Amino acid sequence: MKRHPVLWGFLIVSVVAAFFFLVVMAAFSLMEHHSVDVTLLNDSFGVVEITGAIETGEYVNKTIREFAADDSLRAILVRIDSPGGVVGPTQEIYTELRKAAKKKPVWASLGSTAASGAFYIACAADHVVANPGTLTGSIGVLMEFITGERAFDKLGLRSQVVKSGKYKSTGNIGRTLSDDEQKMLQTTVDDVHRQFIEAVAAGRKKPFAEIAALADGRIFTGAQAQKIGLVDELGDFYDAVDQLKKALKISGKVKLVYPEKKHLSFLDYLIENVATKVKQALVEEYPTMPFGRLYFR
Repeated sequence: MKRHPVLWGFLIVSVVAAFFFLVVMAAFSLMEHHSVDVTLLNDSFGVVEITGAIETGEYVNKTIREFAADDSLRAILVRIDSPGGVVGPTQEIYTELRKAAKKKPVWASLGSTAASGAFYIACAADHVVANPGTLTGSIGVLMEFITGERAFDKLGLRSQVVKSGKYKSTGNIGRTLSDDEQKMLQTTVDDVHRQFIEAVAAGRKKPFAEIAALADGRIFTGAQAQKIGLVDELGDFYDAVDQLKKALKISGKVKLVYPEKKHLSFLDYLIENVATKVKQALVEEYPTMPFGRLYFR
């Protein structure tokens, strides 16, 4: 049989290329499935990242519990860059960090923004480090609704609701809140506001009255927050790492361990990416997300 050098050459190159591709993909898969280590040393800190609006605490709480139970980690460092978010998940993350702080040191590093619910979470840490220009504070609670009563009137529409109690349709888009409904909701907001103040006072070891005087929703820079005791010291993420090392009497470098990344197929990645883009577009269009939920934001 006559050999074709060009065909054989193409076949050999194809096999080598396929083998190289499989090796690269296997290496990438291993990287995706394992924690990211900055160095290969004995002393390690677990890094928990909280970024963007807080809408769920499930993944973050899972990471916190795993890091708290991992005896190879000397401490947990929470990196926060968030404007806050929904009350329930915020309180869950705060609670898990407080539990973790009973087992090992928990420090917080604040990025560009750590306001409202994000600051609530930071107060669960033993020590808080912020940049001088970090936007933080904003101790407060809000609940918003869309009211379309005038639009309904112009369109000749009316909202009719059959309900079991006088407050059951509170927040109905077809009408404005009544005075009684506003008073009822205000008591709810006030109670959650009290919870926020208590959490900050406990975390920062300050009297309730002192924190209450600051809890009118105002924001502070990191430098201002340090002066009034809401932040311990100023610095970036790596300054926080260095100060934590110093506090634990660790010389030299440490290993920073990040949570295991979720491995996605190409289709899952595409779907998640599209969903994220749609969500971001909605937030930009409706930045207040007025659906009657309680927010630390």
